[in-house]
Amino acid sequence: MLSKCDSTVRSIVAIPVIPANCCGLCWNCVQYQRPRSRVRFWPREPDVALLAPRNMRSNGRVRVLWISKASVTASYRKKLVFLSRLGIDIAVITGDRWGSWQFEEMQADREITIYRLPQALSGRNHFHWYRRLAAAFHEFSPDLIHLDEEHYSFVSFQVARLALRHHIPFVFQTWQNIYKQYPLPFSRFESYVFAHAEAAIAGTETVRAVLWQKHFAKPVYIIPLGVDTDVFHADSNPSYRDRFGTANHWAIGFVGRLVPEKGVMDLAQAVIPLLSVYPNWQWMVAGSGPLEPVLRQTISEVSDRVKIWPWLSTEDMAKFMNALDVLVVPSRTTSHWKEQFGRVLIEAMAVKLPLIAYRSGEIPEVLDQAGLLVNEGDIAGLARTLEELYASSDLQESLRIQGLSRVRDNFSQEHVAHRLFDLYHELL
Repeated sequence: MLSKCDSTVRSIVAIPVIPANCCGLCWNCVQYQRPRSRVRFWPREPDVALLAPRNMRSNGRVRVLWISKASVTASYRKKLVFLSRLGIDIAVITGDRWGSWQFEEMQADREITIYRLPQALSGRNHFHWYRRLAAAFHEFSPDLIHLDEEHYSFVSFQVARLALRHHIPFVFQTWQNIYKQYPLPFSRFESYVFAHAEAAIAGTETVRAVLWQKHFAKPVYIIPLGVDTDVFHADSNPSYRDRFGTANHWAIGFVGRLVPEKGVMDLAQAVIPLLSVYPNWQWMVAGSGPLEPVLRQTISEVSDRVKIWPWLSTEDMAKFMNALDVLVVPSRTTSHWKEQFGRVLIEAMAVKLPLIAYRSGEIPEVLDQAGLLVNEGDIAGLARTLEELYASSDLQESLRIQGLSRVRDNFSQEHVAHRLFDLYHELL
């Protein structure tokens, strides 16, 4: 039977303050302390025996368990396949879907272990959690847990609590590039994860600086997102342009949520006047969101020159990008959000697609010299840059070459897997 620590846990609006000398193993130390009338908003995990010693592996391979809602996407899991090929036993816990995104299967999944567990509040960032999580921990018996979730999320607290009970070290990955003080209960989730994590993985230098500002004193490693270059690669197949209607056109692309911070209406103001100047220009939008009705009304007079694709699978997105001539990423900083990375940037570079983007958030760090940057909100500058790129085939080719080189050197899934491999062995 697990022993109880002799410390006292105080209750503050139903969130526990965990003392420094807490054993962390008994239920009294890690559950929410709450009045009886308060609603219990997550189920207690079933009691399971402590895992078998993890230094006695029959094959001598390190075992790493990922917790990752983003792993419903096949291309996102590709780095896990590469880790397996490097000699790591990999398992990932994800769901059958994340919001509207369905789980995508791929042939290489046979090289890793996948637990598709029931999710509560699927699609609700920071609120979701997994059922049957303890059983998956017990079955896989990992040496290390890679928590691919923000540290202040409910699921992060759920995983950290189980990891502590079973003496399993864990690292978390974060993309928060703005310093924020979170309300209860998220501030307590953050404190708990910070207290018990072995290390953190930051997506960029700015993210690491935010962790330091929050007094996270443990090691912080910078490892970016990766792109699956088996899916996203240059392909001049003419059927892609026929399918998306860009044959014989110079196609300008936008990929992202149709929300104010993604800048789609800025691009509309820049592009629509130019469509009458350049008869072969066409604007292609891949995305959905609350601004879609406004966007459709804005383009009503040029609807034959603008096409909107509400949703595309990962493989179709690669084909879509190969049917374009330039991708524009006009992300805009708000008081609560700025571009954290821009996955579409590395996907576009991988297919040798020239890029124009606002100088927003982490975009300059990701692009370096492989794209054209415009100041945020400079709609006239955005239009002017589009015209300059259209007029110079040499500039277009230069951006294609620089983009592909940058992806190969920094952002391929294989490259990311090697960096994770080194990190895991350093921690263990």
